[in-house]
Amino acid sequence: MGSKLEGPSAPAIRRDPYEVLSVSRDSTDQEIKTAYRKLALKYHPDKNANNPEASEHFKEVAYSYSILSDPEKRRQYDSAGFEALDAEGMDMEIDLSNLGTVNTMFAALFSKLGVPIKTTISANVLEEAMNGTVTIRPLPIGTSVSGKVEKQCAHFFGVTINEQQAEAGIVIRVVSTAQSKFKLLYFEQDAHGGYGLALQEDSEKAGKVTSAGMYFLHFQVYRLDSTLNALAMAKDPEAAFFKRLEGLQPCEISELKAGTHIFAVYGDNFFKTASYTIEALCAKSYEDTSQKLKDIEAQILRKRTELRQFETEYRKALARFQEVTNRYSQEKQSVDELLKERDSIHSSFTVAKIPSNSGPASHLSNGSSGSSSSSRIPGEESPGEDGTADGKDKSGKKKWFNLNLKGSDKKLG
Repeated sequence: MGSKLEGPSAPAIRRDPYEVLSVSRDSTDQEIKTAYRKLALKYHPDKNANNPEASEHFKEVAYSYSILSDPEKRRQYDSAGFEALDAEGMDMEIDLSNLGTVNTMFAALFSKLGVPIKTTISANVLEEAMNGTVTIRPLPIGTSVSGKVEKQCAHFFGVTINEQQAEAGIVIRVVSTAQSKFKLLYFEQDAHGGYGLALQEDSEKAGKVTSAGMYFLHFQVYRLDSTLNALAMAKDPEAAFFKRLEGLQPCEISELKAGTHIFAVYGDNFFKTASYTIEALCAKSYEDTSQKLKDIEAQILRKRTELRQFETEYRKALARFQEVTNRYSQEKQSVDELLKERDSIHSSFTVAKIPSNSGPASHLSNGSSGSSSSSRIPGEESPGEDGTADGKDKSGKKKWFNLNLKGSDKKLG
C-alpha cells in the first residue's frame, strides 16, 4: 500500500521488516498478512490526516510488507539483507481514495497506456469489514449475481457450503463484460465478529472481458502478479519475458471448511462504477477441469525454473552475438577500405588520362597509345574507304567465286 503515485520509497533508516511488523522470522504468510493488516489500518493516512508521524509509520509498514509478502524478496532478504534487494524495482500499491483528483487522473492515464498500477483497498472498506458493519448478501452454490459497485466501495456476499462441497472444492469467479477493473476479496471472520482480509485477486483482461477467480481445490494454486517488478522490466524489455513468471505467487489458502464464507467485489475503477457477475461453483462437477488446472500449475512452475536457467544462457549468447556483430561491422569496413585502396593503386598504372567525356568507343589497353589496328579482333579485316578490305583486290573474291563455279561446272559435266 502507499499514498504516493510512484509508491512509497524506502525509509531513510531501514529497520528489520520482521521488527517493523512485530513477527518472527519463521512466521507464516498468513501471520505476516494479519500483522500488516492491523498496522496498516492503525497508521493509514485516511485515519491520521493530521499526524505526519503516523504517515511515516505507514510507509515503513508498507515497505516491510512488500518484502515479506513476496517469497523471492523474503528469501533474498533472509540470505543477504537489504543489499540483495533492488529497491528501485520494487512495486508498491497506491490508495486511490487517498489521492487527489489530479493524481488520480494521472494514474488513470498511465493505466490506460498499459502501465500496470497496483492499487490497494480503501481503509474505510477494511475498517467496516473489521467492525462487522457490512451488509452481506447470500450467494448460494451454483448461482450467480450481477451488479454494479461504486469506485472504492465493495459488495459483500456470503457463500455457505456443506461437508461434501468443502471436500470436493469450491471456486468463486467474477467476470465483467464491460471490462471493469475490480478486486475479488476473501474475508475470514475473527473472534470479535468482524471480518479480516485474507486473500485478494486483481481482475485481469482476458479477451473481451476482465475476470478474477479463487480456487479452493485442496492443492496449491498460484496467482500471477503482472505488476511485479514492472519498473525494472520497463528498463529492460527482454526481462519482461524472463521475469513474467516471477510474479507467480502461491495462494495462502487452498481449501475451505464447511460453513459460511465471506467474499466481496471491490470497485477498482478510477472514476466510475464497476459492472460484474459473481458466481460460486462446486468443483465436483468440474473434476476434469480441476485436474487440468493442477497439471498446468505444475508445468508453469517447471517452466519458471527452466526460464531462470535459460536466461543465463541467453544473456551469454546475446553478449557473444553482440561481440561478433560488432566484429562483423569492423571487418566489413576494413575489407571495403582495402578494396578501395587496391582499386586506387590499379588506376595509377597509366600514362594517359581518360577523358571525362570519353564515349563507349574509346578504349585503352594497359595504357598503350598505339594505332586502332591494335584493337582489331583476330581474323577481322579493316574496311577501306570504299568498304572493301585493306590490301585486297576486289577481283580476288570474284575469282574465288569463279573457281568454285568452274569446279562445279566440271562436276556437272
